[in-house]
Amino acid sequence: MPASPNRSARVLRAGRRRALPLAAALLALVGGVLWWLLPLGQERPSGEITFSTGVRTGVYQRYGQLLKEALDRRLPDVATTLRDSEGSQQNLARVASGEAHFTIATADAVATYVQEGRPGAAGLRGCTRLYDDYVQLVVPRGSAVRSARDLAGLRVGVGQPGSGVRLLADRLLGAAGLDPAKDIRAVSAGIDTMPALMEGDRLDAFFWSGGLPTNAVLRLSERFPIRLVPLEQELVDTVHAEGGPSRYYRSAVIPADAYPLAQEGEPVATVAVANLLVTTERIDPALTEGVTRTVIGSRDRIGREVHPAQVVDLRTALYTDPLPLHDGARRYYRSVKP
Repeated sequence: MPASPNRSARVLRAGRRRALPLAAALLALVGGVLWWLLPLGQERPSGEITFSTGVRTGVYQRYGQLLKEALDRRLPDVATTLRDSEGSQQNLARVASGEAHFTIATADAVATYVQEGRPGAAGLRGCTRLYDDYVQLVVPRGSAVRSARDLAGLRVGVGQPGSGVRLLADRLLGAAGLDPAKDIRAVSAGIDTMPALMEGDRLDAFFWSGGLPTNAVLRLSERFPIRLVPLEQELVDTVHAEGGPSRYYRSAVIPADAYPLAQEGEPVATVAVANLLVTTERIDPALTEGVTRTVIGSRDRIGREVHPAQVVDLRTALYTDPLPLHDGARRYYRSVKP
């Protein structure tokens, strides 16, 4: 029997009611996509940027490669170029001068750059607090070195001149009562060459500061017997007493499973310092917002390969001391505030 006009009208109204939630969901989905592509109603960023990373085989370099992949996906109109560097100090000089647009640097290196009033320091801005670097003092397993004080007279890798490792090594050696220029045989080298130098018996020890684990150190431990030397609390206290940039160091522990073959199941006391994503006030806010959004949104994907990136946390990411937040980064954090 044909449906009555009243029944047909009721069915039509019910169909419309069921369609409304679906339409709302689709609008929300489209809105989310547009929110990503057009933050706060602005045109999506475009152009070219240079990202200054670090030495080959270092964590900065691999993080930069994975971040570039994420930027290529999420900011398709932005062409990103990576550029190797010696590390934090050179990275900051490049961004401050305009040679690069974004970079990673340790908080103590940033504080040193600002405190010394180096060119462009006043224009530096923070985007995100990333992960912590852990100082790793590496020696052959049979070495007699048990503390930083035992490095006197030895061939010690202290990082390249433009690296954050060099800053840390100099400060830690000074805290141990050693003059880096006189009391050790300092070797300027990065993590891309120090493991091979140690294997070739051309280094007695080396300092490295990076996320855990750093692949270059992990691979070295798998083919050559090494050990991590503890950096005890007394050393950290001495460094802290210097004030200034040294206040960004904190006592930390390298977990027992970071380098299983090098630690033999034992945690190792050390020093840690935060890494920051850095840009300058000259960079367009929409671009900076997009880059910041990509860093946070890509945390899990990047963290599968660069394990330290797993700890990037939205709740602490905006604390970029000693740098003020870039306006674009601030805009992003406001947009995701609960």
